Amino acid sequence: MTGADHQDSCGQDARGPRSGQDGRGPRRFPCQRCGAQLEFAPGTSALRCAYCGFENPIPESDRRVEELDFRAHLAELAGRAETVDALTVKCQACAAEVSMPQDVTSHACPFCGSNVVATASSRKLLKPRSLLPFRVTRVEAVAAFGQWLKKLWFAPSKLKQFARLDGRLSGVYTPYWTYDCEAFSRYTGQRGDNYWVTETYTAIENGKPVMRTRQVQRIRWTPVSGSVEDHFDDVLIIASRSLPRENAVALEPWDLKQLVPYGDEYLSGFGAESYQIDLAEGFANAQAIMEQTIRATVCRDIGGDHQQIDWLKTRHENITFKHILLPVWISAYRFRQKVYRILVNARTGEVQGERPWSWAKIGLTIAAAVAVIATIAIVATRS
Repeated sequence: MTGADHQDSCGQDARGPRSGQDGRGPRRFPCQRCGAQLEFAPGTSALRCAYCGFENPIPESDRRVEELDFRAHLAELAGRAETVDALTVKCQACAAEVSMPQDVTSHACPFCGSNVVATASSRKLLKPRSLLPFRVTRVEAVAAFGQWLKKLWFAPSKLKQFARLDGRLSGVYTPYWTYDCEAFSRYTGQRGDNYWVTETYTAIENGKPVMRTRQVQRIRWTPVSGSVEDHFDDVLIIASRSLPRENAVALEPWDLKQLVPYGDEYLSGFGAESYQIDLAEGFANAQAIMEQTIRATVCRDIGGDHQQIDWLKTRHENITFKHILLPVWISAYRFRQKVYRILVNARTGEVQGERPWSWAKIGLTIAAAVAVIATIAIVATRS
């Protein structure tokens, strides 16, 4: 679980956060008109009653979205760092770690639909400090899925007719880390500069050898060394192993400038997943992303027409992080007895997911392309 002093239900029976004195009692937001449970209304800053329509505005927080010191929190994680003891259950089918509703021994995993049986374990987790609230409604997410289906290339002809979202489309807050840092890198390498030389060669013309010349490009390599600086802001790392990684990354970009301070109200009616990639592993993943930029910076510093890096050492300083929650609509659709998972960015409506392919259509397209190429070749030969 990733919420602050609460336990969230995910998938079915999602009833929002819990935050009693022991961190496990249910925190509810009752409707002032009819007493039913209020839920956060995507695209607004209010809680709404599904029964009578009453809305309760969420008070604007005076807290700021802050960057936290990375190394200090690593050192203090087991002590003074703001954490929560979370009871979580792990789905054996997809490895998602979710929180269970109170007094419920089993429910459906929102990530794969498998039944999750409560054999909970307790972990000390860093509390999220900020999040992006849901903006895309459930109705809009279903509509976006329909548009996504229409744009699929080489999909079976009957897919659009028979693909249906199975069960409840689950709104889940997914855990992420962001990292800021300054990177100071030293390197040695080689700079390659192009130059041209005149080369003599023998050609056969009219059956006789003749001498000819041509210009040939060569590369002159020069040893180089130096240092560069890079500044990174909000390198985003997903802290979940439950979602198809390629699809989750494709949901980007996220409007991180619109992060708001964490509040239980935003999670009411939605689930939340616990982070499975911890703070230290998350930064290791961020370093791999940063290295691509650092290498590009080094190559620009080397200059020339070609660059080769022989040795590179980077020191990361002033590292800060944020633990945030990002909103995703998660579900699956069934086609020809197989289930395919989909993800919808609940801020932009971007849809990513698994899909079937029509190998017959692919084969016909390849055959048609080969026929066109063969026709062009025949015409060219005759002309």
